[in-house]
Amino acid sequence: MPLGRRSLLLAAAAGTAATATAAAEPREGGGPVVIGHRGAAGWRPEHTAPSYTYAVQTGADWIEPDLVPTKDHVLVVRHENEISRTTDVARRPEFADRRTAKTVDGRPVTGWFTEDFTLAELKTLRAVERLPAVRNRNTVFDGRAEVMTFQEVVDLARRLSREHGRTIAVFPETKHPTYFRSLGLPLEPKLAAAIRRNRLGRRECVVQSFEPTSLQRIAAERLGVPLWQALGTTGGPYDLVAAGDPTTYKDMMSPAGLARIAAYAAWIGPDKGSPVGTSLVADAHAAGLRIGPYTFRAENRFLPAEFRRGSGANDFGDAFAEYALYYRMGVDAVVTDFPDLAVIARRS
Repeated sequence: MPLGRRSLLLAAAAGTAATATAAAEPREGGGPVVIGHRGAAGWRPEHTAPSYTYAVQTGADWIEPDLVPTKDHVLVVRHENEISRTTDVARRPEFADRRTAKTVDGRPVTGWFTEDFTLAELKTLRAVERLPAVRNRNTVFDGRAEVMTFQEVVDLARRLSREHGRTIAVFPETKHPTYFRSLGLPLEPKLAAAIRRNRLGRRECVVQSFEPTSLQRIAAERLGVPLWQALGTTGGPYDLVAAGDPTTYKDMMSPAGLARIAAYAAWIGPDKGSPVGTSLVADAHAAGLRIGPYTFRAENRFLPAEFRRGSGANDFGDAFAEYALYYRMGVDAVVTDFPDLAVIARRS
């Protein structure tokens, strides 16, 4: 079944879900939402309590946990299910025999995988900086934080909301949902159960995925939380590729594709290069969608040439100028490793 028809059928099955998500307000105080990408990943090892806490302390409105399952089907937060780059597992002799090769979303990957560990085993590991050559300053925090569960992130967001007197939303992403479904570890039922258990409303939770069928499964749960369709730059979502659907991300960013997304989601999240020199922001708004590009970073290697400063790839460039450009475009959110800089730019 083509993406468009599938989207419309599942959105209809969800009843008022699409209407509820479309009604969600982007930010209590107005202005673009600043989303702490894996917390404040530019300043602390990602997906850790210190990273999320620092993001909120410096002004982030939402914090983003990427969700992957454990062997005993508990949702934990890691950028990928392969954890050798974000934990000290490779230095743990007791887990040496867990190293293996797998195919994830059609790509060969070798390492250690969350789905091969129980939660108790993962809790013995400690987080490390994922980009030590780029963010050497962050390695001082290596070994100081454990792997968090999604529930722990929700609890932290609520505590930080009380401490700072404003609502901090969680922005969970279902990672590799088709792959995990094939292992008998589906993400959506566990995520839906957590949203219900914690009574997360539309101001406290926005669910994102690159796979439209994952979002449509969440829509069918009638949770009333906004959904966010993430969009890549090449090819198409893996769930559609696996099903033989030729729809590409480029197709999804056309006016017709955006109209189909609006049947089940309230937001789109394209790579930050996609809106440049295009009508994507205006087209998204015309379809009734909000738009939040990813991922903003301060280092020269991640900035357009005109915003680079100095000679080093890891030197900071003019990140403020880049934020100002996108704020002028009319984006509704930015997904950033440096939420403090995005907040300062928003005030300018």
